[in-house]
Amino acid sequence: MPIWLLLLALLMPVTTQSHLPATGPAAVELYELAPTAPPPPVIKARSAILLDLDTGKTLFQLDPHGRHAPASLTKVVTALVALDHLRLDQAVTVPVSINQLPWDSTRMGLRAGERLTVRELLYGLFLNSGNDAAITLSEAAMPRATFVALMNARAAGLGMTDTHFVNPIGLDDPGHYTSVADLARAAAELMRRFPDVAAMAATPSLTLPATATHHAYSLYNLNELVRKYPGATGLKTGWTGHAGGCLIATATRDGRHLMVVLLASPRIFDEAAALLDYGFAGSS
Repeated sequence: MPIWLLLLALLMPVTTQSHLPATGPAAVELYELAPTAPPPPVIKARSAILLDLDTGKTLFQLDPHGRHAPASLTKVVTALVALDHLRLDQAVTVPVSINQLPWDSTRMGLRAGERLTVRELLYGLFLNSGNDAAITLSEAAMPRATFVALMNARAAGLGMTDTHFVNPIGLDDPGHYTSVADLARAAAELMRRFPDVAAMAATPSLTLPATATHHAYSLYNLNELVRKYPGATGLKTGWTGHAGGCLIATATRDGRHLMVVLLASPRIFDEAAALLDYGFAGSS
């Protein structure tokens, strides 16, 4: 027998008489393959975690407890401590100390001496990532050093064992660090205790009208996902030259709620979207 006929015979399926019907064409048996989970995306962030908020299950992790600079993701804990001591409708005065912020700070545009409500300042903190808003909230609550000490105490109470803060806005400092696992804890606590505040982070843009005590503010959410990713609900962006791109992203789809945290990512929105897609594609 020629070799090509032998190979063809070996590759042909073998059918026995017992598998054929008594009359009519031969039956074709179909075998359904078991579904397989999609492979996780390849990302370039130094650290990442993807969580199912409904089950608490970790769906993906990369160096989850590595200590890295968090940039403005710090402000999630700033908001937690401020909300422990200030009321949303409470009016506070913008301090002169905002004029000492670095020139390249993200701001909501506050002017020293203006008076805004805590709610308005939180919009500026979550949308514009306003360093001026974070400083105003912290100093309205108590002296800054005391506030930072309470941030560390709050973190410890949440089990954030990879974390230490030295300022309320996320400026780079060797003593200012956290992990994606710890930031996930802080974000989950904000959503649990202050869901209305966490919901602010889903707002694409907002105009705060002028009042007798402050000028008008046009706020724009730096989180591109709230405009581009279906089901995105927040939560916080961050960036410094040392920290790189940082992001806490939350999204809801088909009744499921996921959260991804990225530190030191060169493409925070693309990588967060890829991880969220991966999480939604898999089973809970």
